[in-house]
Amino acid sequence: MATRRSKRNVAVEVEKLEMTPVDLEAAARRSSRNALAPKRLKYSPGNPTPQKKRDDDDEEDEDENSDVEQTSGGYGGLSVYELERLENIRKNQEFLSSINLLQATEELKQLTRPKPSQRGLMRSQAAVKEVLPARKSLRLQNKEAVVLTLPPEPRGNLIYDQSTPLKKPAGPLPMDPINTEEGSKLPSQLLELCSEDLKEEKKDLSLKGYQSALRNMRITEDRVAKVVKDRIFSAAFHPCTSSLLMAAGDKWGKVGLWKMGGDWDDDGVLLFEPHTRPVGCMAFSKANPTHLLSLSYDGSLRCMDVEKAVFDDVYDIDDGLKTFDFLSHDCSTLVVGNWYGEVSIVDRRTRGNSHQSLHLLDSKTLRCVSVHPLQTQYFAVAESLVVSIYDSRCLKKTKSQAVSQLHGHSKSISSAYFSPHTGNRVLTTCMDDHIRIYDTSAVTSECPLMKSIRHDMHTGRWLSKLSAVWDPKREDCFVVGSMARPRRMQVFNENGQPQHSFMDAENLNTVLSVTAFHPTRNALLGGNSSGRLHVFSD
Repeated sequence: MATRRSKRNVAVEVEKLEMTPVDLEAAARRSSRNALAPKRLKYSPGNPTPQKKRDDDDEEDEDENSDVEQTSGGYGGLSVYELERLENIRKNQEFLSSINLLQATEELKQLTRPKPSQRGLMRSQAAVKEVLPARKSLRLQNKEAVVLTLPPEPRGNLIYDQSTPLKKPAGPLPMDPINTEEGSKLPSQLLELCSEDLKEEKKDLSLKGYQSALRNMRITEDRVAKVVKDRIFSAAFHPCTSSLLMAAGDKWGKVGLWKMGGDWDDDGVLLFEPHTRPVGCMAFSKANPTHLLSLSYDGSLRCMDVEKAVFDDVYDIDDGLKTFDFLSHDCSTLVVGNWYGEVSIVDRRTRGNSHQSLHLLDSKTLRCVSVHPLQTQYFAVAESLVVSIYDSRCLKKTKSQAVSQLHGHSKSISSAYFSPHTGNRVLTTCMDDHIRIYDTSAVTSECPLMKSIRHDMHTGRWLSKLSAVWDPKREDCFVVGSMARPRRMQVFNENGQPQHSFMDAENLNTVLSVTAFHPTRNALLGGNSSGRLHVFSD
């Protein structure tokens, strides 16, 4: 009986699909008329009948009420409009399936999503994970629990694992790239490039001319490369002009050199490992461009000498070095700061790797030092909540008096830099989401604040902190990374007016925390947390 009923319903549904809208409307009226008529019950609940008799009577009822089932059972009394709507939905779905629209949409997303540059260092293949057997409790194994006793508390000093040393051994280290074959020598072009005669090109452009030069700087696919393996903490341009040579230091003590367009291994990238902890600061020597000084949190300050092919040991303490700057024009004397609020005066002309003098400034912290470009006896120090300017001739072992202080910061200060030509400005970056410019043309007890610029500094724990740095070709403009989307690097002048934003939808889709301008050419680099350098140039 159920089979006959289902067949009848299917036949009715097929018939309805072949009906015209007029027939459907008439059927709907018939359905509403029949639905109002109550069904008569032939058998009451009080007079049960044999099962066979009930079945025969049920079949008769189905025959008598076949019109009701044909009109209301298949579509539930839907109106003509609703039936047409369902038919349109079915046709639309068939059309979308026929042209594979959903599959094409997914393929388009894959094509439009930018991929990180594959130039530079090659990705190391992930190690195959060992498949361990599933763990089972002792109760499921029908075993008794084992009573464990705690080991005795250790006494004395902790012994570190010697297989992972905290720092490299003292003394010079060979300049052997770790991304080339063992025993391979440095490219001869590297020494030629570093020994190039430097020509100072003074470009006294107006602000409009400077903006025009910034707009002409572009980034392409071959101007992005992976230079180090991990997050970049510091980067610098070599002052040569025939080619762009850059250096970057990462989280685990590696230093990478990249000649853009070079034919060395890994697209012109050479990778070294002179340190074991983050390379927080680096700079090329202005007096001898074959020297690159790099400082690490592991307490070592080394000089990469391309001519000798070694990393010389310049200064060494247990740990905690943070920043340095050249204290003399010949770059023979340095002022070095550590995390413990101390600054050291280091003379590279003396033997050994110790300091000439040590001075305690701020017992809390010290994050940046910057030497005045003309009056080199003055240097600015970014301390806990204030930037202090000290005179190196009047330093004491403890409680040295600052000749000037820059107030107005409400949180920790990331950096503080004198302007590159005259030192009449100090540019500070603070975690209170502000960039500030102070007037230091006259070094008084309190230098006035010129301008405060709102800027988002919340990079989180996985990105390097943003720091605004001057363009060494100008006295009044600086660059800083940005957390805004689309990703960018922004250039401002000392009045807080934005000059240009470096953006590119295809080749720039990451936060560039570390930025630096070339000292003479129109070129700008930005380093991200995956070890890549992005370069805009003309």
